[in-house]
Amino acid sequence: MRLYRKTTVAVIGALAAGLLAGVPAPAWAAGNDNNVEWDGLFHDQGPLYDSAVAPGCTTPVTLTFRTFHTDVTSVNIKYYDSADSAFHWVPMSFGSNDATGKFDLWTGTVPASCSAKYYRFQVNDGSATAWYNAAGPSTGEPSTQDFYVLPGFSTPDWAKNSVLYQIFPDRFADGDTGNDVTTGEYTYDGYPTEHKSWGASPAADAGYTNSSVFFGGDLQGVDAHLSYLTDTLGVNAIYLNPVFTSPTNHKYDTQDYDHVDPHLGGDAAFDTLVSDLHAKGGHMILDGVFNHTGEWSPWFDKGNVWPNSTGAYESQSSQYAGYYTFQQWPEKYSSFLNQVPTMPKLNYGASGSATRNAIYGSTGSVAQEWIRQHHIDGWRLDAAQYVDADGNAGEDATNHDVWSQFRTAVKDADPNALIFGEYWGDANPWVTGGQWDGATNYDGFTNPVSQWITGKDYNGNAASLSASQFDSWLRGTRANYPTQVQQVMSNHLSNHDIPRFAQRAGGDIWKTYLADFVQMTYVGMPTIYYGDEYGLVGANDPDDRRCMDWSQATTGNDAVALLRKLIAIRKQYPALRTGSFQSLGTDDATKMFAYGRTDAKNRIAVVLNNDSTSHTYQVPAYQLSMKDGSTVTDAVGGASYQVSNGTVSVTVPGHYGAVLVQ
Repeated sequence: MRLYRKTTVAVIGALAAGLLAGVPAPAWAAGNDNNVEWDGLFHDQGPLYDSAVAPGCTTPVTLTFRTFHTDVTSVNIKYYDSADSAFHWVPMSFGSNDATGKFDLWTGTVPASCSAKYYRFQVNDGSATAWYNAAGPSTGEPSTQDFYVLPGFSTPDWAKNSVLYQIFPDRFADGDTGNDVTTGEYTYDGYPTEHKSWGASPAADAGYTNSSVFFGGDLQGVDAHLSYLTDTLGVNAIYLNPVFTSPTNHKYDTQDYDHVDPHLGGDAAFDTLVSDLHAKGGHMILDGVFNHTGEWSPWFDKGNVWPNSTGAYESQSSQYAGYYTFQQWPEKYSSFLNQVPTMPKLNYGASGSATRNAIYGSTGSVAQEWIRQHHIDGWRLDAAQYVDADGNAGEDATNHDVWSQFRTAVKDADPNALIFGEYWGDANPWVTGGQWDGATNYDGFTNPVSQWITGKDYNGNAASLSASQFDSWLRGTRANYPTQVQQVMSNHLSNHDIPRFAQRAGGDIWKTYLADFVQMTYVGMPTIYYGDEYGLVGANDPDDRRCMDWSQATTGNDAVALLRKLIAIRKQYPALRTGSFQSLGTDDATKMFAYGRTDAKNRIAVVLNNDSTSHTYQVPAYQLSMKDGSTVTDAVGGASYQVSNGTVSVTVPGHYGAVLVQ
């Protein structure tokens, strides 16, 4: 091995000196000059650079690393193996040149085993050394944000190829007025229900409360508009905010995990919707509220809602007494954030507890039953970080133990089920520890996209990023996750907990256009909050839960038409879903940002303009191995461009983008 590596280095050195007959040193050759050219370095865990992103225990992983042609003298893989808690070295060998001849591709293989491994690259040019890991190149050896080899850990392929559409059922469409909640139908938490006409303000009138305002949206309404979702827009997965029986419109205070709320159409309407969605090749995700229940749950039963059940609030001898944590029975107990008494917090206790068994531990448990009997395709986990025992606040060993067991149970029910947790920061501890497949990508998508395009964070507070800061933020947060996790992170512009993107954008629909370009070309699972496709505005809760305006939901609306086209482009080119991601450059003065998505079939350059006026950008096409004289075509606008001197010049309108495909 040593002799082979030395021979390879000697050959490369000869190429650099132009000593091989008939092989002149190309103009793009960097040369062995004791200086590693960082612009030539690239690796990620896309299909061109990693032979097995989710290997089995017997699968060796061959890695490819790119450098400028004849620039370096050696490249090594340095990986940490959790099996022996030690670092190991793999010398890489020259494999080939890229299509342009501007780059050398080095290869090396990490041997197969069942243990988790973390790797980085050492790149040498004579006396000079650079390091490279998921955070990019550096002069010193990094100690964090390495690339991953996680044998046995995979995420669902269907999710990697999905565009997810989030629906707040009461506000989407009323398919059956006969099941509407009426004004004064019942009282909850001291307030009567209020029925409002479709499109009215979601804020409660005097004498009522926001959580008890109903508009009549139901699952029959979703089913009636299924063709709009799957055929007009092109989405292929639906995520429903909670649908289980509950007295509120948001239903995060579950009353009955066994049934869909009758006011949403009940179990029959749900089963019909799932069947119809599956017939169209789609997938269904439910919101799993497993940190707490509602006070009207039979397990708690404050108010004696269940006369045939004795809840923990009713008796300390209740079979459900251990499901909750009481500091002083019955009025002092742990609840959601210890701030919402109507949402008593579940006590998961130790492994094998009755609570764990009821939520996920048996085939008849909530998590498994809805997969096995109602055929849902996965769970979005609400407030997942807080799940714990004895009223504790979560993010501890018990929390991780619960989600590890939950994963085992759910994957046993359906190995292809998707599990993603609600988390607003770096979800690394859950997604690298065999628990969730992914998470809500506030930190790695929602917040940076909002700050770059709208000048506000996702809460609507003033906060702005330059193009280069935006690029840096994205790279840093991608580095937090294995590639198979990145590809199923839920990338949303808005949701039911934050002001809508269009609100933060001041109603400027062109900013929504630009955000759509990012959402449909970036790494992750695009997640569209109903109405975002046409620029529905809305401030904080409850205003971010306005009714869908169906007069706008048509391809006659320019925003809807653009999103439809971008979704179709994403579905047409796998490189936009599972290909490599490579930053191609930024220009803070013109607010331009370009990046590449590549696989074995396509090379795609995405060019974004965050300014209000048009700008021309020189895309370094050579970085994507696009040959001089070759043509690229904008998949959105249809214009074609020729690569010349390694670049493509493209003019992009303000707050818009181009998707240049080769």
